[in-house]
Amino acid sequence: MITRTVKLSRKFNALGYRTVALSGNDSEEIRLAAFERLAMDEAAATEEMQPLDYIFSRDILNEGVDIVEVNQVIMLRPTQSPIVFIQQLGRGLRKAPGKEYVVVLDFIGNYNNNFMIPVALSGDRSYNADVIRKYVISGNSTIPGASTVHFDQISKDKIFKSIDRIKGMKALIKESYISLKNRLGRIPLLYDFYENQEIDPLVIIREYKTYDAFMQAMEKEKYKNCLSEQEKLTLEYLSKTVLSGVRPDELAILGQLLHKDQIRIEDFAEEYKKKFGFEVSIAQVKDAVQVLQGHFVSKEAEYQKFSRIDILESTRPGMIQRVQSYAERLTHRQFYTQVEDIIKVGITRYQEKYLPGRSADNPFVLYEKYSRRDVSLLMNCGKDLSSIMYGMKRIKDDVFIFITYHKEESQDEKNYVDGKPDYADAFEDNLIFKWDSQIGKGLDSSYMQDVLGAARKHLLVKKSDAETSFYYMGQFDIVKALNAQKEDNRGRMQLITKVTIKMHHAVREDLLRYLQSNITA
Repeated sequence: MITRTVKLSRKFNALGYRTVALSGNDSEEIRLAAFERLAMDEAAATEEMQPLDYIFSRDILNEGVDIVEVNQVIMLRPTQSPIVFIQQLGRGLRKAPGKEYVVVLDFIGNYNNNFMIPVALSGDRSYNADVIRKYVISGNSTIPGASTVHFDQISKDKIFKSIDRIKGMKALIKESYISLKNRLGRIPLLYDFYENQEIDPLVIIREYKTYDAFMQAMEKEKYKNCLSEQEKLTLEYLSKTVLSGVRPDELAILGQLLHKDQIRIEDFAEEYKKKFGFEVSIAQVKDAVQVLQGHFVSKEAEYQKFSRIDILESTRPGMIQRVQSYAERLTHRQFYTQVEDIIKVGITRYQEKYLPGRSADNPFVLYEKYSRRDVSLLMNCGKDLSSIMYGMKRIKDDVFIFITYHKEESQDEKNYVDGKPDYADAFEDNLIFKWDSQIGKGLDSSYMQDVLGAARKHLLVKKSDAETSFYYMGQFDIVKALNAQKEDNRGRMQLITKVTIKMHHAVREDLLRYLQSNITA
């Protein structure tokens, strides 16, 4: 049987191109010879070996092939797999001497999976719809160096529609798992997914809660579950609380206590500064210990559940000490491996994603995304305050303003949409933001005094209610605050405060453009 790849190769050869068709039936020797010819310069041609213009293949060049000289990729078959699509596109994205650009001709027209294009180009593997939309709108300004990406309006519209249809995350995870397992020749850990730029480990944990549960789903016949219930509970809590790496405190403690029963806080702080470049206070250490005792929860049921993880003892003066039963659990190889894996992923994420943009006096990084839970953690609240962190939250000397930039559009200039006040919150330009206080909160209210009196004021913005995380826009000063009135949902006029905010740093153009665009979930 003559395959389509062979037919295409023959047709191209008839037109004067030099091509070959490769399939799974070809030996490694034949494949390597073809790769060598594709990378060959005309000047190196001999009578026995001529350069190739194209290689036609099906399935076999998705991964594990590295021909850096490739400068044109033509896609002729649709794929339902974002992982395979990224691998196919990646065949042309490697740098090589004399290679100035790559041309990608996509004849697929597979509009249902158009979201794969920005995923492949951005390098983000979270498959977060908000992140993908932002990249499509402002891709050029988020790519380092001289690279540019431009989507015409028709492409944007089709990609946005496909983003709204993203589903079946477990299927994407399985694709990524199979791909990585085949590439490594072994069962991958969470860190392997991160290191090899496969699907984000946080996506896996969001779907399966623990690596152990993930393995049971992927390797039903082979994976032997030999973890105790307490070990599973411990891994679930650590995966939920510290894997993201928004701060390294808990991870550093876990790392230092993998092989020690106790450490002096003084020694811990010294090692911490050496590794991350920042001082860690006694208060921070105490809060991290409290988090690792299972207290970083928002509901009583969660507290009862995770208070049994038994990782750390109550802090002795000047010491951090692990519970003896935790030390015994760490002698169980499977449990130890998964704890170590969590530490490795979390610290690497912190060092690559957060540490470069951190300052000594602010744990938040400009324009990174944070959940209310993350804010609770970074502000040393001791527990998850996300359930009461809406609109405005004062935490000691800091105040946080949470904004949803695009509310549901009101009809006929109504003050309320679906029972919610239609607040006029918006950026006037890169520096000035106009904010309406909560309805009923005038200038003299305790609410506004909390805002005005805070030593540090922070603004966090998300694009729509569909998102759960906010972009950290930075600190601000209040330029003007005036009493005004707004009609409540009973038709009564109530006091509000109209506030003019000036950001400490001009908001990045690409993010501002994205927030102001009309594209939402």
